[in-house]
Amino acid sequence: MNSSEDKNIIRNITVDESREITKQSKSSFLYSFSLLPKEKNDAINIVYAYCRMTDDIVDNQDKTIEEKFDQITEWRIELAKAISGEVSKFSLLNELASVIKKFKIPEQPFLELIDGMEMDLNKDRYSTFAELMDYCYKVASTVGLMSIEIFGYKNPETKNFAVNLGIALQLTNILRDVKTDAENGRIYIPMEDLRRFNYTKNDLLEGKYNSEFIKLMEFECNRAKEFYAEADKDLSKEDKGNMFAARIMEHIYFRLLKKIENKNYNVFEKKLSVSKLKKILITTGVYIKYKTLYGFNEDSLVTDIK
Repeated sequence: MNSSEDKNIIRNITVDESREITKQSKSSFLYSFSLLPKEKNDAINIVYAYCRMTDDIVDNQDKTIEEKFDQITEWRIELAKAISGEVSKFSLLNELASVIKKFKIPEQPFLELIDGMEMDLNKDRYSTFAELMDYCYKVASTVGLMSIEIFGYKNPETKNFAVNLGIALQLTNILRDVKTDAENGRIYIPMEDLRRFNYTKNDLLEGKYNSEFIKLMEFECNRAKEFYAEADKDLSKEDKGNMFAARIMEHIYFRLLKKIENKNYNVFEKKLSVSKLKKILITTGVYIKYKTLYGFNEDSLVTDIK
């Protein structure tokens, strides 16, 4: 990767631009970050920009698989350079290295995220749930493990909260995006589950909505709910206050899961989402509840939801 146009994905990003990446993505992360103290908000936006840009390398439709591998390899090398104290040619990675050092975030989740993105380049089917769970851990739980170091926590089990919540959120994403992924020839629902409910991969690729699909999706939604429940069990009262941003994400995504269920699992009809108003109401409600019940420091709050 030597040509200058390749920097359309891997490019230099300032702190302000990292916040803009969060806004432009229209992600639920925007709502969960919005009430963090400014120092933590800046840090989490840099982490999110790193995650977003890592994902963008893999999702870039204008690049071949070989070019994507070249870019992700360079990204990994430059990340290692920045973490080691050298100066990367990508300013975002230098900013990220400062965040890692300041908040004492383990390096492993950042590298495992890249591993997860590479999985999307290597495979478009998952034979077992064990394989899918490994993918979910690498692309989602890692983000949670990065984030909790910025939020702050006391109980080591909060790491399990981050891991299980990440898997729950990613499973919810997968169930929402069944149609979009199928249109791109990609199936995340494990092949063993398709066989269990007598629903073929061709049925899924063709968008066949029938009783077998309903039973399959009910099973997958219940599995996702089990991970939400496990996450809740691992979050102690002493850490709940600092985890309000993560809990906002949890409530928004659980609402999305319930919408899938209420539509009788027909994700082929249209892409389901939680409205902006509902996200704002959830954000406000969780913040007030957690401030009242658990308390936390909120100096220099930012409110940049627009």
